[in-house]
Amino acid sequence: MVEFILNNQKIKKEKPSGSLLLDFVRYDKSLTGTKIGCREGDCGACTVLIGDLIDGQMNYKQVTSCLTPLGNVQGKHVVTVEGLNMEDLSPVQKFMVNESGTQCGFCTVGFVVSLTGFCLSNSEPSYKDAIAAIDGNICRCTGYKSIERAAKHITDSLTGKDQNETIQWLVNHAFIPSYFNQIPAMLKELSTVKDPHRNGTLVGGGTDLYVQKYDQLIDQDVDIIANFSELRFTDVQNGVCSLGAGNTATDLLESDDLQAMFSQLAEHLKLVASSPIRNIATLGGNFVNGSPIGDFTVFFLALNSKLTLTENNQNRTIHLKDFYKGYKDLDKKAGEIISAITFDIPDRNTEFNFEKVSKRITLDIASVNTAVQISVSDNKITQIHLSAGGVAPIPLYMGKTCTYLRGKELSPRHIKSANEVLQSEINPISDVRGSAEYKRILLRQLYYAHFIKLFPNQFTLEQLI
Repeated sequence: MVEFILNNQKIKKEKPSGSLLLDFVRYDKSLTGTKIGCREGDCGACTVLIGDLIDGQMNYKQVTSCLTPLGNVQGKHVVTVEGLNMEDLSPVQKFMVNESGTQCGFCTVGFVVSLTGFCLSNSEPSYKDAIAAIDGNICRCTGYKSIERAAKHITDSLTGKDQNETIQWLVNHAFIPSYFNQIPAMLKELSTVKDPHRNGTLVGGGTDLYVQKYDQLIDQDVDIIANFSELRFTDVQNGVCSLGAGNTATDLLESDDLQAMFSQLAEHLKLVASSPIRNIATLGGNFVNGSPIGDFTVFFLALNSKLTLTENNQNRTIHLKDFYKGYKDLDKKAGEIISAITFDIPDRNTEFNFEKVSKRITLDIASVNTAVQISVSDNKITQIHLSAGGVAPIPLYMGKTCTYLRGKELSPRHIKSANEVLQSEINPISDVRGSAEYKRILLRQLYYAHFIKLFPNQFTLEQLI
């Protein structure tokens, strides 16, 4: 049984929780404004809003419905484009029309929904955030400038928005219908509990799993780890940070604790997927997926992180770098789940950086990605952890390179010589994301980029090439 609110209608349906939200709204409810495009979370044509009642307030985020199982909307509010303009075009839609932000119209719905999600944010509106809100939407026709102009008008029209009463303000100004005011009470009336029983296939966010195994999952019941409150937390104490496996990428992006630890966190995480994907993709899912180019895996390898694996209330802890035994081969028992990931909080002498090369800045898989955590004292490298993806069958911890660099002077000579060790550790293959030789060159350049970015007064590209 799945129970949620769809626009202004209560839904109570005997459907497998693994079936997809996109198929339900189009085929069961005939809400065809939500389009079928790539079915891989790449185009954004299927974007909807999901609202969650948290501490008495609604929190809306855009997601790609083609990768969202029904189990992930249990006890929540789902908004399609039909739920945004029940009487007349909203200001978002009008600005898109006035600026000719649509031609064929196929992608328009996704842009409208994403920009409405931007309007629903309780933060102070900015044009930069409006553009960021549509980073998961692709348009084949307009060249984007007309959409950007519409986004500017939308941002300007939000001047004076009451951040404490966002929904009421948006209702008063016709951005959303008045029924939004009744949603908290409607959600409270739902009879089913939000936390599901663990009797189905365990799924992280499903953002990669549903691309790989769509046919196997849509007729199953699934349990979404992000819906387990005990798997979604951030705990900082005694110099250690512990994160629940159910934390989404957006949870990390919005965490004050993590932002305090990593000054460039927003810059780094904006390279991970797009907003709709970050809103549902989980840490645990990323690690278990075992992709050789998993962004989060590479990120946390450089933090020398540890995983807590749990089965029947029994825990064991291993280093993340020891979790990967071979391609898609994990040090994980059949009944175990990843419950948490922990790492030592970097001190003030420690720097961190993440780099990634892909065909597109956002919403793309890496050709090569890499991260580094480095501690320096008296111009000597006292500790370093370096990781890389796309250059081996597994996400790779560069142990030999780290061993070579520890204790060395932080100088161009030693950084350059360490590249020879680094190259000996990798075994890239040629594929659609580049030749093996190209990936070797990419990793070298990204490795050098770490030091140029972190120590700009000591390194230039000319010194390292």
